[in-house]
Amino acid sequence: MFYNNRNEIDLKYKWKLEDIFSSDKAWDTEFNALNKDCEKINTFKGKLKTKETILKCLKKRDEIDKRIYKVYAYAYMRYCENAKEAKYQQAYAKAGTLATKISSICSFIRPELSKLNEKTLNSIIKDKKFSDYDYMLSIVLKGKKHTLTESEEKIFASASNVVRGFHDAFEVLDSSELDFGSILVRGKQTPLSHGTYSVLLQDSDQRVRRAAFETYYKPFIKQINTIGTIYASNVKATWWEAQARGFKSSLDQALFYEDVNSKVYKNLIDSVNSSFKPLHEYVALRKEILGLKQLNMYDMYVPIVANAELSLDFEEAKKVVLEGLKPLGNDYIDLLKGAMQNRWIDVYENAGKRSGAFSYGVPGVHPFILLNYQKTTHDVFTLAHELGHSIHSYYSSKEQPYAKSDYTIFVAEVASTVNEMLLIKYLLNKETDTNIRKFLLSYYLDSIRTTMYRQTMFAEFEQITHDIVEKGEPLTSERMCDEYYALNKKYYGPAVEHNNEIRYEWARIPHFYNDFYVYKYATGITSAVVISELILRDGESAVKKYKKFLASGSSTDPVSELKIAGVDLTSKEPFEILAKSFKETLKELKKLV
Repeated sequence: MFYNNRNEIDLKYKWKLEDIFSSDKAWDTEFNALNKDCEKINTFKGKLKTKETILKCLKKRDEIDKRIYKVYAYAYMRYCENAKEAKYQQAYAKAGTLATKISSICSFIRPELSKLNEKTLNSIIKDKKFSDYDYMLSIVLKGKKHTLTESEEKIFASASNVVRGFHDAFEVLDSSELDFGSILVRGKQTPLSHGTYSVLLQDSDQRVRRAAFETYYKPFIKQINTIGTIYASNVKATWWEAQARGFKSSLDQALFYEDVNSKVYKNLIDSVNSSFKPLHEYVALRKEILGLKQLNMYDMYVPIVANAELSLDFEEAKKVVLEGLKPLGNDYIDLLKGAMQNRWIDVYENAGKRSGAFSYGVPGVHPFILLNYQKTTHDVFTLAHELGHSIHSYYSSKEQPYAKSDYTIFVAEVASTVNEMLLIKYLLNKETDTNIRKFLLSYYLDSIRTTMYRQTMFAEFEQITHDIVEKGEPLTSERMCDEYYALNKKYYGPAVEHNNEIRYEWARIPHFYNDFYVYKYATGITSAVVISELILRDGESAVKKYKKFLASGSSTDPVSELKIAGVDLTSKEPFEILAKSFKETLKELKKLV
C-alpha cells in the first residue's frame, strides 16, 4: 500500500513522535537549551583525578547524552516521514551537527580515565557508587596496555580521516561512479542498480537473471584493480594500527574492542567448514525443484516455490505475529500489543518516506518502528523482526541504568531473529497446504544459507586477506579473486556452476571496509536458532533466561550475556545445533518434493 500524501493515512498507523516532544516548538526549545548546556562538560576537562569529580562528570555526560538522543531521534524520525520536507531536513542536519559537537566535547573522558593507574581504576570499579560504570571502566582498564602516549593518540586521531578515506573512496565509486547500464526485461529496458539487481535475481525467467548477473558485474570487473587497491590499502591500514597498539593480528584488535573471545571467530569458521554436506544437498535440491539442466550462481535467489506468499493485510499480520510469539509469555505479548495499540509503529509507505525498516529505542520514552508494509511474507517477518529489536531495547532500558542500557552490535540481531524463528516454527506447525509448507521450509533454509553460510564465507575471506597482509605478502586483486572463487566452490559445492563473474563478488561488499563485522550476522542467527529451540523445548524456564538476557543491556561482555540465555559461542555446540536444524528442515522439504 502506498500513499501520495501522508495525511491520507489513518492516525493509528502512524507513530506518535509526540511521545518524545509534544511539538516542533518544544523540540526547538530543547535543542537551543542543550546547545548551551553541553558546554558544561568542559568544566571537567583535565580534572578527572578524584572519585568525586569522575562520578560527577560521568553522570553529567549521561544527562547530556540522554538529551541529545531524544533531540536527534525526533529530528531523524520526522525526516524519515518525508525526506523532501525542508523543515525536517534542516532539523535533522542541526541535530547531527549538535551530536557531533557533543561527541567532540566528551572525547577527553576516556583518554583521561586511561591515564589513571591500575590501582586507582580497580578501586573505582569496586566502589558501589560506580556500579553504573563498572563494566565500562573495566574495559578502560583492560585497554590501558593498548593505549598509546597522548601525542601518539593525537596522531592516530588525526589519521582516522585518512584511514577512513578507503571506505569513503569505495562508497563514492560504488554509489555514483559505476555504471550498471540496463537489461531487457520482457521487451522493456530496465535500469540496473544495487536495488533492482537483487529483485531481478528473483525473476522467474532464467534469461533475465543471467542478463542481470552478467551485466551487473561488468563495471566491477572493469574497475577490479582500482577496487583491489582500495581494499588492500584498507587492510594494510588496519594492520598498521593493530601493530602500533601491540596486537598480534588485526582480528585480535577487532575482537578486543568488541570484548569478544577470539574462540568465537575460530569456532564459527571451523564449525561451518565441517557442515557443508547439507548445504551442498540443498543446493542440489534447488536445481532439482527448479528443473534446471544447469544451476548457476544467478539461480540461487529465485524462489523454489511459486505463488505461496503469505498475502496478509497489516491487521492480519499483527494477529499472526502475536500468535507466533505466544511461547514468550503473556508479559511479552502484552508489550507487543502495547506497541501496536499505542502507536510505536509507522506502518505504510508514503511519498518521500525512508525505505526499508528499523527499530529506534529512545531512552526515557519507548522504542519506535518504521515499516513500509506490503502484503508479502517478507513484510510479515519484518514486523516480527523489528518488534524483537524494540522489545530488546525496552527490557534493557527498563532494567539497566542508562550507562548500561544500550546493547552491543554483537547481540543486536539476536532478539529480532528469535522472533522470526518462533514465527516460522508456528506457521509450519499450523500449515497443512503442501505448497505453502514447502515455501516456509525453503524460506527457513534460505535464511540460514544467506545469513549463516554466506556471511561465514565472507568472514573467512576477511581472515584470509588480513593474514596475507600480516605475512608481508602482496594482496593483489588477482589473488583476492582466486581466494574468493575457491571459497565459493568450497561453500556451495558441485551442484552449482561457479560462473566466472562470482570471482569478483568480494569487490562489491561494502561491509569489508568495516573490518571483521560480517561474522556477527552468522553468530546472531546461530544464537537465535538455539534460543528459539530452547524456548520451544523447555518453555517457561528457557523464557525466563532469555528475558534475563534481554534485560542485560551492556552490563558485561556480549558472549557472557548470551550464556545467560543458554548459548555458549566459545563452544562448538551452538553451531552444531544450527547445522542439525538445517539438516532436519532439509529432510522434511525433500519428503514434500
